[in-house]
Amino acid sequence: MNVYISGISGTGMGPLALMAKAAGFNVWGSDLSQGAIYDELVKAGIEVFVGEQDGKFLQNKIDAGIDWFVYTSALSDDHPELVLARNSGLKCTKRDDFTAFLVEKLGLKMVAIAGTHGKTTTTAMVIWTALKKKLPVSYIVGTTLGFAPSGAYHDGDKYFIYEADEYDRNFLKYHPWLAVIPSVSYDHPDIYPTVKDYEDAFLQFKSQSENLVEFRSGMVMRNNEKVIGFKPSDFNLVGEVRKIDAALAAESVMMIQVDKANEKGVDKVFNNATLIEILNDFPGVGRRFERIADGVYTDYAHHPEEIAATIEMAKEQVTVDGKKGLVVVYQPHQNTRQHEVKDGYKDAFLGVSKLYWLPTYLTRENEKLAVLKPEDFIKSLSNPEIAEAADLDERLLTLIREHLKNGYLVLLMTAGPADGWFRKNFI
Repeated sequence: MNVYISGISGTGMGPLALMAKAAGFNVWGSDLSQGAIYDELVKAGIEVFVGEQDGKFLQNKIDAGIDWFVYTSALSDDHPELVLARNSGLKCTKRDDFTAFLVEKLGLKMVAIAGTHGKTTTTAMVIWTALKKKLPVSYIVGTTLGFAPSGAYHDGDKYFIYEADEYDRNFLKYHPWLAVIPSVSYDHPDIYPTVKDYEDAFLQFKSQSENLVEFRSGMVMRNNEKVIGFKPSDFNLVGEVRKIDAALAAESVMMIQVDKANEKGVDKVFNNATLIEILNDFPGVGRRFERIADGVYTDYAHHPEEIAATIEMAKEQVTVDGKKGLVVVYQPHQNTRQHEVKDGYKDAFLGVSKLYWLPTYLTRENEKLAVLKPEDFIKSLSNPEIAEAADLDERLLTLIREHLKNGYLVLLMTAGPADGWFRKNFI
């Protein structure tokens, strides 16, 4: 089968392309710029066109024969490639339909990790541990991994580890063998108009899943029963949130091991301590409290609850490293979202020595809403004296360098382009 992926080099589509290629499909794609997965795609032998997506490259591939056109949610209905694909009569879907097709065709049991926060790290932890245990797993995760490609498939795989995104109701396409949910708190108001809409989607996702592992009421739960095997305090990792993710990952991998043994009719007792030891060596993932230089970290957090959890982790790292304090640079993501979560920032930055608040990164916006400014957020904080509005410019660069010189840990939190600016200036 010949597959074309529009928006192929980002963390949403790139891992899917890698898995499809490894499963024997012919894969091509295009993107406006070289995304985070671009180098992995090239290494895998996938032809990627980078530049204006005017349809010329796609037309060449249509002439060669395309069976399926897969496109990112970021494409507008009038995007030249999407218009051409539809006018040419190609099968056109977003990634969820094609992913579901792959799972069914390859006969895989899906382990789907979903949730507002923690799903990327938990997914990567499951992948890390499963690979260390040499379990037959394929996977897709929405970030870069230092220890493996971001998407993979091997002949003979039985399980599919997947970071299931709730945006665009993507995760409702699936009926997992195992669903793993680290947390649920309201997000994506452009897709879910109310809190109830959001929570109902997760309830539906749970009902579609054969088994369920989640963190609820302060403990790991399996199929709504308390798990005895793993708890966050078992793990020697920085940050309570990361310990919770590790406990969920350990329980998930244990279930895979037990299921695999049951399929072979083997009655076997597995060692919990081995999984704990493996997870204590977890190296982390891209943009999830990622250390990019001495004293400089970057994180994907862009929701108040996620921010507060990441700051707690950073404060612990400050103590471990003997730093003077914590400096945060924050770039909000999507003005539509900010109107919904604005009140949640009040206590999100407690314990921070200095906060630089950048303008919101605008994407998929409701044009009827006024664009909130940094000052609008700062005045709502319980500690506004620590914060000031800033831009990605030489002044901010000078200030950050001065903070680093004086012994502070600097943390960037963004789902936008500020991450690239940080890497350019500090790696």
